[in-house]
Amino acid sequence: MVRAAVIAALLLTPVMAPGVAFAQQGVQVDQDAQATTGQPPKRVRNVTLTGDQKCPPSTADEIVVCGRDDEPYRIPKALRDDKPIPAQNQSWVNRAATIDQVGRVAGGIPDTCSPVGTGGQSGCSIMWNQQYQADRRARRAEATPPAADGE
Repeated sequence: MVRAAVIAALLLTPVMAPGVAFAQQGVQVDQDAQATTGQPPKRVRNVTLTGDQKCPPSTADEIVVCGRDDEPYRIPKALRDDKPIPAQNQSWVNRAATIDQVGRVAGGIPDTCSPVGTGGQSGCSIMWNQQYQADRRARRAEATPPAADGE
């Protein structure tokens, strides 16, 4: 009997999510007009605000729920990193690919830029282009100032 009363009380109490209180700031609905009609609003609009934007006003037929997104990127700036991953932190797939590439170069297989074998020199231009691109990325990373911790 007591359980039924507790369950009924829990079901009848309005539940507010933690973000709902923030989301309802700035929402100005004419509650008297809604209370007299007894109808829910016809439209609920979610708006994501960035920068100095203000929440648009709501009307009697519409509820506007506003939320702020100061950091639009999913990855935090501190974790955005283009540095190579150390070997001990790489997956076995990457390690096996590296071993395979080393074996190809040592064996003089075509397109590997090796002085050994019958087609080893054919991959030298590819290797030079890859080294050039890596050097450009490294110079660009050095020229870019590092982000501060507070950003």
